[in-house]
Amino acid sequence: MVLEKRMPEERGVRYPKCIGGKRACPPEDVGGLPGYGYFLESISDPTNEEHESMLMWVGGAFDPEYLSLDEVNAELWRTFRK
Repeated sequence: MVLEKRMPEERGVRYPKCIGGKRACPPEDVGGLPGYGYFLESISDPTNEEHESMLMWVGGAFDPEYLSLDEVNAELWRTFRK
Protein backbone atom coordinates (compact mmCIF):
# COMPACT_ATOMS: atom_id res chain seq x y z
CA MET A 1 0.00 0.00 0.00
CA VAL A 2 1.32 3.44 -0.90
CA LEU A 3 0.04 6.79 0.33
CA GLU A 4 0.02 8.97 -2.76
CA LYS A 5 -1.68 12.11 -1.51
CA ARG A 6 -3.09 13.50 1.69
CA MET A 7 -6.35 15.40 1.31
CA PRO A 8 -7.93 17.85 3.74
CA GLU A 9 -10.41 16.15 6.07
CA GLU A 10 -14.10 16.52 5.30
CA ARG A 11 -16.67 16.84 8.01
CA GLY A 12 -18.72 13.66 8.54
CA VAL A 13 -16.29 11.39 6.67
CA ARG A 14 -14.71 8.46 8.47
CA TYR A 15 -10.90 8.30 8.22
CA PRO A 16 -8.58 6.76 7.19
CA LYS A 17 -10.25 6.15 3.84
CA CYS A 18 -9.07 4.45 0.67
CA ILE A 19 -10.56 6.15 -2.40
CA GLY A 20 -9.16 3.90 -5.14
CA GLY A 21 -6.88 1.06 -6.08
CA LYS A 22 -6.17 -1.74 -8.50
CA ARG A 23 -6.33 -5.48 -8.01
CA ALA A 24 -6.40 -7.70 -4.95
CA CYS A 25 -3.73 -7.74 -2.30
CA PRO A 26 -1.46 -10.80 -2.56
CA PRO A 27 -2.15 -13.48 0.05
CA GLU A 28 -0.12 -13.27 3.26
CA ASP A 29 3.15 -15.25 3.17
CA VAL A 30 2.98 -15.84 -0.59
CA GLY A 31 6.73 -15.37 -0.95
CA GLY A 32 7.15 -11.83 -2.22
CA LEU A 33 6.94 -10.87 -5.87
CA PRO A 34 8.43 -14.14 -7.22
CA GLY A 35 6.13 -16.21 -5.00
CA TYR A 36 3.08 -14.20 -6.05
CA GLY A 37 3.96 -14.73 -9.71
CA TYR A 38 4.25 -18.47 -9.14
CA PHE A 39 1.00 -18.48 -7.14
CA LEU A 40 -0.91 -16.69 -9.96
CA GLU A 41 0.59 -19.03 -12.54
CA SER A 42 -0.39 -22.08 -10.46
CA ILE A 43 -3.99 -21.09 -9.77
CA SER A 44 -4.65 -20.08 -13.38
CA ASP A 45 -3.53 -23.45 -14.80
CA PRO A 46 -5.59 -26.47 -13.70
CA THR A 47 -2.87 -28.78 -15.07
CA ASN A 48 -0.22 -27.25 -12.78
CA GLU A 49 0.77 -29.74 -10.07
CA GLU A 50 0.36 -27.02 -7.41
CA HIS A 51 -3.04 -25.80 -8.66
CA GLU A 52 -5.27 -27.56 -6.12
CA SER A 53 -2.96 -27.10 -3.13
CA MET A 54 -2.54 -23.37 -3.85
CA LEU A 55 -6.31 -22.92 -4.08
CA MET A 56 -6.80 -24.84 -0.83
CA TRP A 57 -4.07 -22.75 0.84
CA VAL A 58 -5.80 -19.51 -0.12
CA GLY A 59 -9.22 -20.72 0.99
CA GLY A 60 -10.69 -22.15 -2.21
CA ALA A 61 -10.65 -19.23 -4.63
CA PHE A 62 -8.66 -16.12 -5.46
CA ASP A 63 -9.50 -13.41 -7.99
CA PRO A 64 -6.44 -11.20 -8.55
CA GLU A 65 -8.62 -8.53 -10.19
CA TYR A 66 -11.01 -8.19 -7.23
CA LEU A 67 -10.89 -5.06 -5.06
CA SER A 68 -13.58 -3.92 -2.66
CA LEU A 69 -13.08 -0.41 -1.31
CA ASP A 70 -15.68 -1.19 1.37
CA GLU A 71 -13.60 -4.15 2.60
CA VAL A 72 -10.35 -2.16 2.45
CA ASN A 73 -11.89 0.70 4.40
CA ALA A 74 -13.41 -1.63 7.00
CA GLU A 75 -9.93 -3.11 7.58
CA LEU A 76 -8.37 0.37 7.78
CA TRP A 77 -10.95 1.45 10.35
CA ARG A 78 -10.41 -1.69 12.44
CA THR A 79 -6.66 -1.25 12.31
CA PHE A 80 -6.37 2.52 12.78
CA ARG A 81 -9.29 3.48 15.03
CA LYS A 82 -9.00 6.99 16.42
